[in-house]
Amino acid sequence: MTYFGQKILPSVRKLEDFEKMLKSPYEYGVLLEMHVSRLKAVYELAHRYDKKMFLHMDLVQGLKNDEFATEYVCQELKPYGVISTKASVIVKARQKKVKTMQRMFLLDSSSLEKSYHLMERTQPDYIEVLPGLMPKYIEEVKRKTGKLVFAGGLIDTVEEVEQAIAAGASSITTSNKELWKYFESNK
Repeated sequence: MTYFGQKILPSVRKLEDFEKMLKSPYEYGVLLEMHVSRLKAVYELAHRYDKKMFLHMDLVQGLKNDEFATEYVCQELKPYGVISTKASVIVKARQKKVKTMQRMFLLDSSSLEKSYHLMERTQPDYIEVLPGLMPKYIEEVKRKTGKLVFAGGLIDTVEEVEQAIAAGASSITTSNKELWKYFESNK
């Protein structure tokens, strides 16, 4: 079962992609690699179009990804949610009642265990597993944390999306516009 009713969470890297996302039927998405000077206008548009956007705090250009920047973003932009690898960002966003998605990189067993300990402390709403091509670990992370798991990174085909969903991913975060288009018409 997908979360938000979307197999895909469109991940936006450029303003042209944001415009495509605004015109799409997708309600939820992710803002990546956005310059701080554009955030206010982008979020005003998102709110106007009833789009619920996560902001990837680690990738905002010109804004440090710490608890102070997170507090500012949560108060001023009112994003649906924030994404980060940083514990301080997740904790501050939760304090501000903003949804949180903590990124978890599947590098080796040591990084996996460290991530589990970190998530016990931060208690994010959601977890994003990268790369999302490892169904075994999507299933394990979901089971061990009890959290909704999103898969992202290196997912390029419809079959890979379906495999990640079958393994327990709630949705797939992707900037691949071909996948956006495919699942937009096959929702």
